[in-house]
Amino acid sequence: MILKSNILVIDDDREMRNSLKDLLTSGGFQVEVISSAQQALEKLRQQQFDVILCDVRMPNMSGLELQKALQPISKVPIVLMSAHGDISMAVSAVQDGAYTFLEKPFDPRRLLGVLSNAAKLNHLTLNNDRLKDRLSKLSGLDKILIGESEPIQRLRNDVFDLSHLDSNVLITGETGTGKELVAHGLHDLGGRASEPFITLNCVALAPAQFEEALFGLADGTPGYLDRANGGTLFFDELGAIPLSLQPKLLRVIETKEFTPVGSTEAKKSDFRIISAANEKLESAVANGEFRQDLFFRLNTVMINLPPLRTRGDDISLLYTHFLNHFANSYEIDVPVSTAEDFSALMSHDWPGNVRELRNVCERRVLMARRGGGSFASALSGVVEGGETYPDTLREAVAAFESQLIARAIKSCDGKMDEAAHILGIGRRTLNEKIVKLGLNKNDILEKM
Repeated sequence: MILKSNILVIDDDREMRNSLKDLLTSGGFQVEVISSAQQALEKLRQQQFDVILCDVRMPNMSGLELQKALQPISKVPIVLMSAHGDISMAVSAVQDGAYTFLEKPFDPRRLLGVLSNAAKLNHLTLNNDRLKDRLSKLSGLDKILIGESEPIQRLRNDVFDLSHLDSNVLITGETGTGKELVAHGLHDLGGRASEPFITLNCVALAPAQFEEALFGLADGTPGYLDRANGGTLFFDELGAIPLSLQPKLLRVIETKEFTPVGSTEAKKSDFRIISAANEKLESAVANGEFRQDLFFRLNTVMINLPPLRTRGDDISLLYTHFLNHFANSYEIDVPVSTAEDFSALMSHDWPGNVRELRNVCERRVLMARRGGGSFASALSGVVEGGETYPDTLREAVAAFESQLIARAIKSCDGKMDEAAHILGIGRRTLNEKIVKLGLNKNDILEKM
């Protein structure tokens, strides 16, 4: 059931009060009318309203005086009206904090539209205040995995329960859902928290270098298994582990023993494995591109992260968190959010999930830092007038690199060694850039 917006009408003219009550009630509002500003002050101490509609010229206390009296005690938008208004009065009223100023006689449709927008703004302001209060009270796992929706509450419970075990965990989910955050949570809350958390991004390593990087060298150069001793080894982008190396890794997981490349002496390492993969890994197993026995060894426990579009209740909370975080980082006031911003926020599908929302919030703050922008322009990356809005030199360079790399991969039909040669960089450097820029070779090739 949708609750009606609650309007307080203040006017010393009885006919005007009754007329406004009939009009606003027929327009879908819940209306209460009173005859003086003094009554309004008492009423507002007892009851919450979404908008105040107030006449300017009234005996004892005018609407402008009421507006000033309310500023320390109420954030409810006030719409002022007068039959004797002029431009200077209107400007003064708005500068002092009034939502807007209407001159009698006014168009009924315009009045209804103004009150509706003012009510939406009040709801958004109250919602943001509640979210800020909630965020200020977050701690521990709540601060890592922010949200109150049922999926995120279940996720926090799972992370807390599994953190105290030593079982291997496979985290799956769409890009940008926070798989590494969950992996850190599993480590930081468990018995290995004081030991290393070592991340191996499997996409960033060329297949020829993978074995050396994982097992280390005979000359004593430590590999990832050595470095993770006592702690956690996190395999990010698990599906990129070379198929030829998977049997060796399976044996290491079972025995906790490995032999550095070029050596004949086995070494031991006590580690817990947490892995992350996108939802295509099971297809890779079915197609023989990833060993089924290794898959089963690593997915003792599986955690599937919900996409942001299924967490509608959390979007506002995350938006408020990121907006405040970046405003603080860039040392500016938090940009004011409008009802239109909130509507765009909730209607967007968020294909890039939490990572996309975070980036949009940073872009919005950077636009505000330059004195402009809106949530819609931050979402599209385009300012009014159609010009692409470059946030930083770093982002401009990243966009240029992404275009060059995508073009090279397409021209080589996905042959990464050839693409690296065309770009004039090493294969490992290319892999590192692909990871850093968030590119996906399969996605690039599908767009050919």
